[in-house]
Amino acid sequence: MAKSKQKKSNTNNTIALNKKAQHEYFIEQRFECGLVLQGWEVKSLRASRIQLKESYVKILHGETFLVGGHISPLASASTHVDPDPTRTRKLLLKRSEINRLIGLIERAGYTLVPTAMYWKRGRAKLEIGLAKGKKQHDKRATEKDRDWQREKARIFRRH
Repeated sequence: MAKSKQKKSNTNNTIALNKKAQHEYFIEQRFECGLVLQGWEVKSLRASRIQLKESYVKILHGETFLVGGHISPLASASTHVDPDPTRTRKLLLKRSEINRLIGLIERAGYTLVPTAMYWKRGRAKLEIGLAKGKKQHDKRATEKDRDWQREKARIFRRH
């Protein structure tokens, strides 16, 4: 009899989250895209050494790029490689998606922000969000709603 293969399911495939994006923007639509990475960057991602807080997505000449994403090199990185932690990395999206994003950004005043990075079938994927900026009163209202939900959950737990 043949043995059945058991899949190890890694429940936590998330590499990094950009919580600041949720606070600063209304995320209206999300897109999944691949990244063009170097070997030392993949090793650093496996160790979750990435910071997405100050990064953004830029479209130049019909191609998308991640700007400002900081991947810290590992101490065990190869000696012949000169790692640049904040280099601009190309994102892999379909042409139709890029064209749609260009139209929305130019006409409707949206921006693209990275919201999360995760592993999918052994490949690093970046989730980018089509976003509009929040005003100060919107941020206060969101925080007030979140506090009320938390307080409501406490009240239900007590009774």
